[in-house]
Amino acid sequence: MGNPKHTEVSVARQSPQRPDADEPELDDTTGPAESDEADEADDTPRASADRSLWDELRIDPVEIALPAGTGFTLRAYRPAGSLTPTDVTERDQDDPFLARRQVIEEEDDETVVILDEELAEEFADSDEDEPSRRRRDSATDADATAEDDETEAEAEAEDVADEADDEEVPVFLSHRGKLLLFKTPESLVSFIRSGAPNDLSQLDSWNELSERVEPADIAPLDEDTYELDLVVENLRGGHDSWDSTLLIEAGEVARDLSYALRLPAVLDMLSAGSSLDDLDEALRATANGGIGAFMGRRRLKKIGAQTASLGWRTIVGKISAVVDWRD
Repeated sequence: MGNPKHTEVSVARQSPQRPDADEPELDDTTGPAESDEADEADDTPRASADRSLWDELRIDPVEIALPAGTGFTLRAYRPAGSLTPTDVTERDQDDPFLARRQVIEEEDDETVVILDEELAEEFADSDEDEPSRRRRDSATDADATAEDDETEAEAEAEDVADEADDEEVPVFLSHRGKLLLFKTPESLVSFIRSGAPNDLSQLDSWNELSERVEPADIAPLDEDTYELDLVVENLRGGHDSWDSTLLIEAGEVARDLSYALRLPAVLDMLSAGSSLDDLDEALRATANGGIGAFMGRRRLKKIGAQTASLGWRTIVGKISAVVDWRD
């Protein structure tokens, strides 16, 4: 599964019970509350916001809800070879377990080679008999064959690396392995204009964005709005209450975040063949309809609600731990 949206699904979500039509809705102070037209007007800016800036610069505003609150950030997709990954050194040093693991890995990488030069010279100067020369020649031929195989393997690896460099990957408004989240459009715009260091500043369109962006432009599309704070509770409700749209979109942004912020544990939990990936595939099948939906529902019944909710609680916790709230 790639990072961009693969499937659009429309699943009705439960809405709060509305008062009877015959009874006027009252607010706390003045009697009848404002009409539904006022509520619809609140949604107008997001629906009618000018998208030309974002389309031109290929950067998008994103809204993410986490247990600690809801915030705005930015996301872009670029070829992997054109990006410098976020530096997680400082972030991981704050985690004693990660720091200890890095020390162990460095110790394991150290190798000691003892070379007895006098012994080597003695063997080089000694006379060789004919069988020894034949064995030496045979070993030389074997080494040459191994070198050819190694060269071919290296060429194939380079081809794979070139393809990986061309693949578009996500990059967020982040810094030193931390996702920057802002509670208001104004604070996000203020940061963009400040010139403060961040991982998106490496994009060639960043300077233009900092000159042109206004708070009114920070209006994420519905598909760029993610409610990670609702995922665990929804999964706990059981198979019949699972919200396909909510869970599919959560999986997409979690993959993007775990790649961009270098969270290998989260990537592993969502990797192909994992139980949470099976959940994602089954949800997509049910949303697409047809015979696939029938098979998808059968697969969903085999996925334990408790296992899924525990897994997602871990994911949301790991993402929340690398968020830097700026207001």
